[in-house]
Amino acid sequence: MSSIQPKQQTTATGRSIRAATPSRGLRLIAAFKIFKGLVLFVVGIGALKLLHKDVGSELESWADLFRVDPDNLYFQHLLEKFSILDDRKLKELSVGTFFYSALLLTEGIGLLLAKRWAEYFTIIATSSFIPLEIYELTKRVSWAKLVVLLLNIVVVVYLVIELRRNHKSGQSEAEQHHGRE
Repeated sequence: MSSIQPKQQTTATGRSIRAATPSRGLRLIAAFKIFKGLVLFVVGIGALKLLHKDVGSELESWADLFRVDPDNLYFQHLLEKFSILDDRKLKELSVGTFFYSALLLTEGIGLLLAKRWAEYFTIIATSSFIPLEIYELTKRVSWAKLVVLLLNIVVVVYLVIELRRNHKSGQSEAEQHHGRE
């Protein structure tokens, strides 16, 4: 199955045109990228809302709101990590989060619209994080880091295969068309 499948549409004048629709794999990758982009956008907004506030007391009130045990080991670890955030770090965090959110949303929407540039862009962007993920794994191995690394490798390999398949099918169509003229 190619990553872009032709679909017949008719214009207002009755002419038949072919529109591209993404394959199931591309739609899945696009949905995942869009979901991550939206989550990071919300995280960026949350970081901005924490500006000029006591982060520790805000987290404690959220824990109370969501009925999280304040003595929970994981919550205490999270509280410890967030307690070092000052306004400067929160601003940096929000800028980085908004940037990465924009990157993911661009990838996801481009893939959803079956844009060839989005496939290349996603390959480049996703593969550029793989060395960082490997470095993080060498510092401390965890299942979550390993799963993220493997998912990103699968996404890159899938997109490369799809691009090659499309390139070959595009070439053969062009050769057949050229041979008819």
